[in-house]
Amino acid sequence: MKVLIFGSNGLVGSAVNRNLSTSSNSFTIISSTRKDTNLFSLEDTKKTIALNTPDIVINAAAKVGGIVANNTLRTEFILENLKINMNILESCINFPEIKIINLGSSCIYPLNAKNPIREDSFMTGSLEPTNSPYSMAKLSAIEIGRSMRTQYGCKVVNLMPTNLYGPNDNFHPQNSHVIPGLIHKMHIAKIKGDKEFSIWGSGSPLREFLYVDDLADAIEFVIINDIDADLINVGSGEEVSIKDLSSAIQRTLDYKGILKFDSTKPDGNPRKLLDSRIINELGWKSKTSLEEGLVKTYDWYLANQSKVKI
Repeated sequence: MKVLIFGSNGLVGSAVNRNLSTSSNSFTIISSTRKDTNLFSLEDTKKTIALNTPDIVINAAAKVGGIVANNTLRTEFILENLKINMNILESCINFPEIKIINLGSSCIYPLNAKNPIREDSFMTGSLEPTNSPYSMAKLSAIEIGRSMRTQYGCKVVNLMPTNLYGPNDNFHPQNSHVIPGLIHKMHIAKIKGDKEFSIWGSGSPLREFLYVDDLADAIEFVIINDIDADLINVGSGEEVSIKDLSSAIQRTLDYKGILKFDSTKPDGNPRKLLDSRIINELGWKSKTSLEEGLVKTYDWYLANQSKVKI
């Protein structure tokens, strides 16, 4: 089975590459990056798909970031992600035999969706305002995929993972997601011997996290079981407050300072837990605990500080 991975150098794409390359199942992996394909160009994207004739296309390409990046680079987040998603999906229209696994995000769901959030909460309310441009790009990709399925018979599975973290993440101090951002900044504070460490927000929001290799395992599960559901949540089923998460990272790094929460900064969504019942009942469950995942992520960070994305 020939699998074309767009965004193969990113957090998700690299994890999928690792997983499928070492799988006991037989996969031929085509790892596409911005060096071989300009995903902002429809012509370039079509050429890559036509030349490689994949059985599976995995859309793991995206412009991503944390609350600060999402809220300050709003135009870039919607335009760049729309272009990427539109070009990949449109390029597959004439190849209905290709199965497309489109990676979305839990941020597609409404701010006030009932927790745990079910797939049928899709487009039932207003989005969380700090990352609504990114969310709109992901929502548009789902709707394009659904239109292609109805009109052209294309097979598009939209996977909605919860908050991801792990090796090859973006550890930028301002533009990263919460776990890599805290790891990087707290590591610097540890090296400098800082007595206090400031964290955005009150620490009260509840979040669910999934180690990225578990998502890669879920993608393989969807492929080998030929699952064709339209929209599937992928989560760990465990939630933790930002305060408790920060304490867990503090223990992982063995940082001795005091954690201070700055409640003048925004918290974002107060709670976001996915209902992953559909994929769980199909037979998949996450394997990596938060504590284990944090250790693996920090170990990778320490071993790769010269090339981490900051």
